Amino acid sequence: MSTYPPRGGAKLWEWVLYRFVRGALLGFARVWFRLSVEGREHVPEGRPFIVSPIHRSNIDFLLVLVCDPRDARLRYLAKDTLWKSKGWGRLFTALGGIPVARGTADREALRTCVEVMERGESLVMFPEGTRQTGPALAHMFDGPAFVQSRTGAPILPVGIGGSETAMPKGAKFIKPRKITVVIGKPLEPPVPDESGKVRRHAIREQTVALGEEIQELFDEAQRQAGTPNRREIRG
Repeated sequence: MSTYPPRGGAKLWEWVLYRFVRGALLGFARVWFRLSVEGREHVPEGRPFIVSPIHRSNIDFLLVLVCDPRDARLRYLAKDTLWKSKGWGRLFTALGGIPVARGTADREALRTCVEVMERGESLVMFPEGTRQTGPALAHMFDGPAFVQSRTGAPILPVGIGGSETAMPKGAKFIKPRKITVVIGKPLEPPVPDESGKVRRHAIREQTVALGEEIQELFDEAQRQAGTPNRREIRG
């Protein structure tokens, strides 16, 4: 039985719209990309979690929908200018968007993430910060591990293979390329010290461990999608 609010606290109309759009997008992905998913059984049930994927394409936000919980939305941070129109703002919120002011300190965005998870909703956080290119994981930010240290939520590492060939940076059209999503086992939070806090070095160590896991999942997803990382070929 779920241990957090049904629908993640979403209003009924928001929930219905989210599930409809999710189903339509994943239906498109299964046909257009011949989408395959491995590790779906690793998605936690009955508690919120942090999805932490590799980020190589603008379509990655769509692909991680395969990780969404059965009784709540996945939430995403987005620039608050998208909420200028009341109507569009309501739509973006219903679909999982969370407005964050551009130019504000990272800690404000992280505080928003913690608040969202405390309401029982799961969150998508790209640890590379923004879309990257190439076979190797770029610099990792501590965001997912920091939010985990404040909420106790597990982090779900995800590798996505083939998305960069389907829609590389700068592309205007989405090509029908094979895509594979590989979901890893969730990483539980570090053990707090005597004061009940998770120290900064433990957060950084968790980020390093997360990066190693994501790289392995990315390599495997790329291999299954038929676009193996060159670093594997040389190895």
